[in-house]
Amino acid sequence: MQPTPILVERRFPLDLAQSLGSIRDLYEAGKSERWDPERDVAWAAFDRAAYAPAVLEAARKVWSRRAWIEYTGLAETPALLIRFCLEPGREADPKYFLTVRNTEEAWHVESFHRMAEACGGYIDRPADPAWEPVINQTLYRQALDAGQSLDEYVAVHCAVEDGLELELYAAYLGNARDAMVRGLLERVVADKRRHAEFGWIYLASRAPQLDAAAKAGVARAVAAWIEGVALAGYHVPSLAAGIDARGEAAAAAACAEAGLGAVTAAAEEALFAAYLRRARARLAELGVAVPELAHPRLGAI
Repeated sequence: MQPTPILVERRFPLDLAQSLGSIRDLYEAGKSERWDPERDVAWAAFDRAAYAPAVLEAARKVWSRRAWIEYTGLAETPALLIRFCLEPGREADPKYFLTVRNTEEAWHVESFHRMAEACGGYIDRPADPAWEPVINQTLYRQALDAGQSLDEYVAVHCAVEDGLELELYAAYLGNARDAMVRGLLERVVADKRRHAEFGWIYLASRAPQLDAAAKAGVARAVAAWIEGVALAGYHVPSLAAGIDARGEAAAAAACAEAGLGAVTAAAEEALFAAYLRRARARLAELGVAVPELAHPRLGAI
């Protein structure tokens, strides 16, 4: 593996003035709405005896996988923060916000792990090793890579991808009937709403400064992420064409039917397709034209 080239720090002049009020508001909201997975989630209220063993087995698979995905942020967000600090001329407000985002991601990892434990035990790796390269997204390397456009990175991972995560978790919350699970997901969704808002707000603030070539680069980066990551089953396992996702789909269905904070694979796919249409339209308003792509089952998306 080749070393990742990173920018050389040029700190001065150091400007810490507020310039993006909407992002500063997200930072302040994150501070005021902070929560503690140990104290603020009613873990003792979860009644394992109310669920069949097969349902609990499905739930531990679903929540373990969520922990694997969320764990990406523990390395990615610090790398992105460093990149914002190293890149000349970047505003202070995103830097402040990212410090809060990383804490929230840590809470999510802890909570998802604990939920899997409550359902019978956390699973520390996929049963099918074919999933490991899909889930092992080295976003920290991309974020730090001096050859990677920061605006492209933010568009892909902070706007489009975080927006998709918000849609998914809002759906999980909407189908959660267990009171403890609902309480947990309400806090997670509130955090993820701020994460997605950060990406879209920052991208909108940068769009007027991007020329046609830069916007074309953003479009290519978004399309590449959809094709290479999203359609590989990273967030929605059933989208994967080359990996048997029937086990993941069955676990999601059982977890959804029991009201433990999930939706069926078909519902996830429909949500994914609808979200991509909205995201593409939103990007078009910023002058970023993402081409349609094809999926073997969903068709043009």
